[in-house]
Amino acid sequence: MPSLERANTMAPEEDAIAEAFPLIEVSGSPHERGRQYGVQAEARIRKGIGHYGAQLRKLDLDRAGVAALVQAYLPRIRDFDESYIEEMQGIAAGSEVGFEEVVLLNARTEILKLAERPELRAQLVPVDDGCTAICIMPGVTAAGQLIHAQNWDWKAECAETAVVLHIRQEDGPDILTFTEAGGLARSGMNSAGIAITANYLQSDRDYRNVGVPLALIRRKVLQQQYLSAAMKAVYATPKSASNNMMVSHPDGICIDFECAPDETFQVHPEHGMLVHANHFVSPVALAKLRDMGAGGFGDTLYRDLRVRDLMLPHLGGATVDHVKAALSDEFQTPFSVCRPIRRNTDDNLSATVAMVVMQPAAGVMEVAPLPAHGIRFATYSLTMDGAGLHAAAA
Repeated sequence: MPSLERANTMAPEEDAIAEAFPLIEVSGSPHERGRQYGVQAEARIRKGIGHYGAQLRKLDLDRAGVAALVQAYLPRIRDFDESYIEEMQGIAAGSEVGFEEVVLLNARTEILKLAERPELRAQLVPVDDGCTAICIMPGVTAAGQLIHAQNWDWKAECAETAVVLHIRQEDGPDILTFTEAGGLARSGMNSAGIAITANYLQSDRDYRNVGVPLALIRRKVLQQQYLSAAMKAVYATPKSASNNMMVSHPDGICIDFECAPDETFQVHPEHGMLVHANHFVSPVALAKLRDMGAGGFGDTLYRDLRVRDLMLPHLGGATVDHVKAALSDEFQTPFSVCRPIRRNTDDNLSATVAMVVMQPAAGVMEVAPLPAHGIRFATYSLTMDGAGLHAAAA
């Protein structure tokens, strides 16, 4: 993959294309699934723990301090779904790491900004990273099939810690999710056709209470056979902080949920398309709360406009390639829809870590690591095994 040692933005042509994210396949009971996950993804799990551990140590939070913060979340997680505790215990056993460290991977957003530590919060500035998500309705695509996609913008090092997780459930639909290794879910879809992507949001209501970690809400969505239950999980679950979650179904439903910790606002497709970046757009939300995110990364205000404008000419015959091209937009690079590796205001390396493109009706997910440095998609399927993974240049 491209070197992560350089201090500033790197030109795509200077670097080798990153390796495809490994496919991790698991089945069985929650603990057994976790154990299989931990064994297969041990190296990436350990690297992720090391990465976030180092970040927390800079904030004077040692392993004991992290464990204390984790304890604040365990009652919430247990009440939400006790099987997640079992699965994370299995991950810890399989990868031979601490249970608290696995919980950290699943609640890293919340733990980094936990409300119980005002002195910790005071050291944190708005995250200089974001995501851009898009959903195209079946009626305006060439193939008559919904397309749901996202650029995940975060720490560039996560290109070395993320995986694609294929979960074969005994009591629900199978799941295919792109996530950080050790995480239970991030972006993904299931065999019932339900898909989800998520974007960072920030409001003046954040971190007043301990809510359910966002990664676990996304996992709950992907476990559902029925769309109503998936949407209820997003809409009604209390959260520690704001977040945006876009949920779709291939029969032509997509709703964007702009979530404050205690209230949820809806955004619906227009002209057969829904695009969202990292700021609140619901008029109801903007009338009731203060959006704290747009000031942290002003590029959110045009990233969704760029993707929407690039897609508009193709509506009625939109294809996966049109979506990929829109998400590859380099306007105002490095503060662009598709971001090259650069140092942000926190002196962290930032990038579009992955472009994720899903066709839920076909059960197919394509993922390109670090797309600003040469796009090469790997294709994953809900029906495949590890031997079926293949990569192709875009």
